[in-house]
Amino acid sequence: MVGLVAVGAGLLVAGLFTIVAGLQPATRADGRAGARRADRLRRAWLSWPRARRMRATIGVVSGLLVTLFTGFVPALVLVPALVLVLPELLRQAAQPELELLEGMDRWIRVLSASVGTGKSIGDAIRSSRAQVPARLAGPVAGLITRLDERWTPGAALQQMADEIDSADADAVLAALILVGERGGVGASATLGALSDALQDRLRAMREISAERAKPQVVVRQVTVITLVALVVGFVVAPDYFAPFGTPIGQLLMIVLGSVYLASLIALRRIATPRSRERILICASDAEVARA
Repeated sequence: MVGLVAVGAGLLVAGLFTIVAGLQPATRADGRAGARRADRLRRAWLSWPRARRMRATIGVVSGLLVTLFTGFVPALVLVPALVLVLPELLRQAAQPELELLEGMDRWIRVLSASVGTGKSIGDAIRSSRAQVPARLAGPVAGLITRLDERWTPGAALQQMADEIDSADADAVLAALILVGERGGVGASATLGALSDALQDRLRAMREISAERAKPQVVVRQVTVITLVALVVGFVVAPDYFAPFGTPIGQLLMIVLGSVYLASLIALRRIATPRSRERILICASDAEVARA
């Protein structure tokens, strides 16, 4: 009952402010500023993926319904936050570096096979166009274009490294630059050793990724069990949650919900691999970084 009165009073005050603002004459500048703000909000809303916009809408509507039917005012904030943030925090973390390194490994194997037939590194890169993994299709296409425009292999590979912007890719492309500078001397052996090193790196990354995923699986299970227990408990024994209907109880629920979300965010950051420093940096970029 207290929650319904609070929501009704809030809506009444908001309606009064809206009526007063609407009765005031608006200047042309105010109209333009309001239009710009509305346009920024619209662009920010449309910049979200469709699934996230759907979750936000469902969260806001669910929060309003929970507040109206239970009188639990913090649901206006907690329910949208949970619906919007929980799926992002509990899903399996993306592994872009692992996917990139897998693509690099496949590409190096193709190059090693081509160089083994007597081709130069430039010709081997050109002939690998049809066998490039999807993750590297764009960067390799740009690399081949630069080689066709008479770029040196070293400069073309350096530009590719800047496009990918990854420490793991830098290690692979630096080896390719050395292979290009040395010509055919030991190129096949160098690429074979590079492929073996990539396999070892991939094996280590997969093991690390599996270990990092274990705490997330446990947290996901505990979260689902907790939410189900709370819903069932509220339906079966609503009197148990009566203390949370008081102002202090509602404030305590907001604090507990915020702390739980903060702990999930911290866990997500721990599970996210840290980016390493790149090694293929142009001289001008290095001077800017030192400055």
